[in-house]
Order: sequence, then structure tokens, then C-alpha cells
Amino acid sequence: MEPTAADGTLRVAVAQVTSGRELDENLELLRRSCDEAAAGGARLVVFPEAMMRSFGHRLVDIAEPLDGPWARAVRQIAADHGLLVVAGMFTPGSRGRVRNTVLATGQGVEVAYDKIHLFDAFGFAESDTVEPGSQVVTFSFAGLTFGLATCYDIRFPGLFSALAAAGAQVILVPASWGSGEGKAEAFGLLARARAMDTTTYVVACDQADPVAQGLSDGSAPTGVGHSVVANPDGSVLVSAGAGPQLLFADLSAETVSAVRRTLPVLANAHQF
Repeated sequence: MEPTAADGTLRVAVAQVTSGRELDENLELLRRSCDEAAAGGARLVVFPEAMMRSFGHRLVDIAEPLDGPWARAVRQIAADHGLLVVAGMFTPGSRGRVRNTVLATGQGVEVAYDKIHLFDAFGFAESDTVEPGSQVVTFSFAGLTFGLATCYDIRFPGLFSALAAAGAQVILVPASWGSGEGKAEAFGLLARARAMDTTTYVVACDQADPVAQGLSDGSAPTGVGHSVVANPDGSVLVSAGAGPQLLFADLSAETVSAVRRTLPVLANAHQF
């Protein structure tokens, strides 16, 4: 099957799942979601941040390079299903820390992004165990240019502007959003705001809420659900509730171009 439909759209699946401590179980969860995504006609499937192992567990002992066994398994699953898979993992950093990495693999794409903005907020200090990245990452697939960001990055418009300046028409945001009063609403609001800032689709895939499922006490940022795909004009294309869910969204370059013709914020922007 061609990656784009006859009408020029690309079907994307958003896999709102709950990863846990065990790497093999998380791979099996990823595999089952890919089964469903492929059956639903998706050519790209986005998984949350920390898909390799959820936060609240030791990370340095499972971090591995991009050619390690966990990433190789993800590549094989992507190949078996004819999908481009985007998922959060952990790679080795320096001085006993790891890097919070998003891997995009399959269908001729092979890139990785290391989270730039670390979640040192709301009483959690990601920088204690995670080393920040520094590079903006984009890639092309099925006639669209994609940018990568991770969770807390969504609070920083500058990164999204840089991705749009690099050509991004869609920005993928795997997340493991910290819980708390108003946090679920903030996640959707920020996704829509970043879409409006950049006239891009923003595909924000959060971990399903493990607290609601009785799987976590909420002490670590393990997700609140409410994944969302925002249109380039900031409207909501599709959204999820708190629990596990697989969303589908059809994206097109023409929609991005049409919004940018009507609302040329990128062309009108000034540097300050």
C-alpha cells in the first residue's frame, strides 16, 4: 500500500497506552497497537514518551544505543507491519545519566531526537537522571515534513517555531504528562497553541492515565491521557479520554498550505 491515499492524505495512528517497568511487555504492547494501527489503515503510528520503560523506575540500567536490542525490535515490528513507528526510549548519556530519546523508524525513515527541555517542574527533576539534547530534528515521509518534540518541550514555542522554520508541517509530540489539577486541560491547550503558533498539525500522544487504572500513585509523570491531534488552525481534529485508546487522523499537506495562505503567521513573523 502506498503511504498516501489517492486524495493525498496520510493516515496517522496515535497509540495512547500505558507502558510499565518491563521492556518485553512494553514491546508486546507496542506490537499489539501496531496490529490495530495497520488494520485501521495507518501508515505512521505515534507512541508516548517513555514507551521503553515508564518513569518512576530506574532508567540508566536499561538505556541502550539506537542499534541495541530494544530499538532493533521496534524496527522489526515496524517492518513487519509496513509502518513508520515513533516511540520514546532511553539512550546512554554522560556521567551516569540517560538521554530521553524519540526513535522514528520504518518505511525508509531512521532518525532520533533527544529531548531538549527537561521536566524540572512541579517537584520533579528530570535533569537528575537525564541529559538534555540540543538538536532540532525533522524528517520527510509521504509528502510531508515532520518535526519531533517531547512532552515538556510543548511549553516552549521557540522549539516549535524552529521546527516550522526547518520545514515542518506536522510536529509529533510523544509525552508522559505529569498529573495534577488542570494538567490534562493544559496538555490540550498547549498542543492547540503550538499548532496555531506554527500553522502545523500537532500530534500529541500521551501515556494513558495509570492512576485512573490503579497502576500508579501519580508520584512520577506517568501520563494523564487526553492525547490530541490539533489542526494547523488550532482546532481539534481528534482527541482521547483518560484511558487507553487508539486514535486515527488523516493529515494532508494541502490543509497546511490552505491555512498558511489564509493565516500567514510564519511569513509575517519578525525576529526580536
